[in-house]
This record gives sequence, C-alpha cells and structure tokens, in this order.
Amino acid sequence: MTEPIDGAAPLRVTALHDRHAALGASFTDFGGWSMPVRYTSDLAEHHAVRTAAGLFDISHMAQFVVTGEEREAFLAYALAFDPTKLALSKAKYTMILAPTGGIIDDLIVTRNADDQFLIVANAGNRDAVRTALADRIEGFNAQVTETDAALIAVQGPRAQEILEATTSLVHDDALAMGHTLDSLPYYTAMGMRFGGGAVLVSRTGYTGEDGFELSVDAADACALWDAVRAAGEPFGLVPAGLAARDTLRLEAGMPLYGHELSLDIVPAQAGLGRVVPLKTKEADFVGRSALASVVASDAPVLVALVADGRRAGRAGYAVLSVDGEQVGEITSGALSPTLGHPVAMAFVAPSASEPGTELFIDVRGNRIPATVTTLPFYKRNAK
Repeated sequence: MTEPIDGAAPLRVTALHDRHAALGASFTDFGGWSMPVRYTSDLAEHHAVRTAAGLFDISHMAQFVVTGEEREAFLAYALAFDPTKLALSKAKYTMILAPTGGIIDDLIVTRNADDQFLIVANAGNRDAVRTALADRIEGFNAQVTETDAALIAVQGPRAQEILEATTSLVHDDALAMGHTLDSLPYYTAMGMRFGGGAVLVSRTGYTGEDGFELSVDAADACALWDAVRAAGEPFGLVPAGLAARDTLRLEAGMPLYGHELSLDIVPAQAGLGRVVPLKTKEADFVGRSALASVVASDAPVLVALVADGRRAGRAGYAVLSVDGEQVGEITSGALSPTLGHPVAMAFVAPSASEPGTELFIDVRGNRIPATVTTLPFYKRNAK
C-alpha cells in the first residue's frame, strides 16, 4: 500500500510497483491503485506501441474464476452473453448489466479450461462486479473466486516476436489448448510455462495493435516483467504507462468506463448493441427485459469527431450545432499522436449523429469546427 492522501484510503499497489519506481515512473491514482502514468514521455511511449511494442502493467484489473457444475447457467443469467457458445480457449467481450439495462462494467470472459471461466473486469468496478456476481450466484451450484494474479500486456506489431524471444516463457503441450503463439487467433488464449508456473497468454489488448495479455502468479510477476523487458529491448520495447494507453485506446475507438460507459448508458447508446445477444440468447439475463424499451428515441448516442488544428476537445466539453445549440458532450478527446489532428468521442443527440454532420466543440469559449465520422480513428494493418 502507498500512503493515504488527506485522510483518503491508501492506494493499492501491484506486484510490479517497485519495478515502476526504479524506472522513474510518475504515478497516479487509478481506480484506487497507484499506477504508472508515464515513464519518460507520453508521446514516445505511444509511438513505441504503434511502431514496435510497449510493456504495460495492468494488474490493477480484477480477475474472477468461475467454476462449478452450473457455471454456464450462472454466467448466462449474470452476464449479457451465452457461455455455451464459447469454445475452449476462446475469449469474449461482454458486459454485466444492472436491472435497468445500464452498464455495471464491460468485461472479457475466457473459457480457460474445460471446467472454468476467467472474468477480467475494470479496476474501478472491482467491488461492483464482485457484489453483482455474489448476488446473482444464489441458487446456482457455482463458485466465484477472485484471484490475486498479475496481468502484464505486451502490445505492438513486434509483440509476438518479443514473446517468442523470451526464452524462459516456453510452450507446453499440456497447457497450450492446441495453440502456438504464431497460430493463436485474436481473442483466444493459451497456456504457457514460465519457471515452475503456468501463464495464461491471451491475444487481446486495449491499444488497437496486435498484442498479448499475460496472467501470471503475482509471485512470478517481477521475473516475467524482467524477462520480457530483456527480450524486447532489441525490438524497441519500452515500458508504457496509462497516459499512452489512453491515447492508444481512443485512437482505436475503444470505450473507457466512466467516460463512454456507465450505469446511465445502455449498450445500444454506445454503439455496442451487437454485444448483447437479445435475439439469439434464450436465457433471461439480468437487464434483458429493460433493454427492449429503455432507449428513448431522443437518447444521446456515441459518435466519433475529428477536427483540424491542434486544439482538442476534452471530456466534459460541450458539442454545439452550427446554430450554437448544445447537442452533446465530449466523453474522451485528445490530439491524436498517430494521426496528428484532434479526435474525440462524444454523446450527441441522434439528429446530430450522422457521419459527415458538421458540429463545433466548445474549447474554453472557442468554437472549434468538428465533423462526425466513424470509429475507429486508427486501424492497424492486418498481418
């Protein structure tokens, strides 16, 4: 734990905290955790991920293991997805909804063994997700166990080469679930061996680049971090903090809870109606009944905005029509390091949501012209 500030609860630290401090990281409070916001330069770390690779500590995220004979029935009720359609080693982006249809959190669920699932939730929603799962498991022969495993992400076009060069991270047929790093598809996981323990390696990420997320026992986290750093140095790998992670995910059009997602937003408003299987899933999951009628015709919807110049709209800035009427609000915005111009996501009135619509962003009293476009702003070249 780090020291409390002004009487607040002490911040939690990950198993890698001392590694970050030794690298000279600047820290910030993120979801109650002391996390590295940058090591050297936001821009340098961002560009490294786009051109080579970045190494992230994402151990602040919550991990829950679901087991028991009725694990699938429980998940079908508790979450907005159909676990029976998730094959061994496959991962799925989904959500846990409130009875009102609002979003408690967005999640990644992986069938990481024949008899269990792994749920990864956002750090700031750890307590809310834990409580919702505990409430919803009543009556099911299933168990939810929160783990203290660390999570390390290697993201960028050279990520696979770096993991293949990490000599202490080795293939093990008994853990691999039929995959190799080279054959591993997107949103699929495999087990590997590191030292005496197992590591779950998932081809997932939050940057818009190819990459992997490694779930490892907290006791082995520092050794794995050091091994990946050493292997990645010749490839241009750099440690990267939350600031770069935020601009990377924004360019990739990926939502951030508390900005694009919240209890006041239903999936369809955020352009994520496809994630919720209303037409295909038979189970009556929590929130389903509300989704059929909860969205009013004038409810704000999420759009992408691009602008010229260098002045970017930030979260909370007003979005105006050509007549000067406020039609929405920015949820995330930045000067895109990759594209060189401002980009933003915003909730606006449906009447202002069509691609090509000309709007303005109120940047500290200055009206900056912006145009509605489609997400993502940036898309990597496929392999």
